[in-house]
Amino acid sequence: MKNKYVDFISDEHLLYCIANLHKAYLKAKNNITKKNFYSNKVDTIKLTFDAQFNDINQESLIQAEILRQIDKSINNSIGTFHEQILGGIKGFHVGNLSGFDIKANDDTLFAIFKFENLSKNIEECIFEKLSNDAQRFKNAKFYFVDFTIEDKNQEKWIIGNDEYKVSHKNVFKISGTSFYNIITQTDDSLNLLQKSLQTVLTDFLTIT
Repeated sequence: MKNKYVDFISDEHLLYCIANLHKAYLKAKNNITKKNFYSNKVDTIKLTFDAQFNDINQESLIQAEILRQIDKSINNSIGTFHEQILGGIKGFHVGNLSGFDIKANDDTLFAIFKFENLSKNIEECIFEKLSNDAQRFKNAKFYFVDFTIEDKNQEKWIIGNDEYKVSHKNVFKISGTSFYNIITQTDDSLNLLQKSLQTVLTDFLTIT
């Protein structure tokens, strides 16, 4: 039977991923309520100034801050969502404790995901890890997947400056969009997933 949502993963697996993300949202909302909002390190003096000087209702500011804290806590869960989606595609699995977010079952592809800005030192450490592992798995490709880049993009990852540059022939920096296309072997697959979400969420919320 043809899939209802997207072609590259089953409807059941997509709903499973949505269910896990929904649990993460509920947990985040329960952990950050108005009651425990004030038990955290909140600058109530600044909150008062912000409300008065910006002519914003203090209750609205509190709700906005609570949503900001929920959003901050949910970022890791969004990363897990992408791991689970791609890990449900035939031939791949979630990296778990391997140090990678996604791996090919035959060890021909390894990937680490990026969802927020990282310091130069952290990125260089990731590059070193990928390069070292590329020496062990000489027939594999290693990807640093940047989900903060919207355009299709893939390039050999080069670090350093004009005087001293380092790269590895099998280590690449790639956008989330392009990486989805590689794993799914489908053009514009991340966009197709995004377009299907409203239908998936409607169905999910109907059956829960």
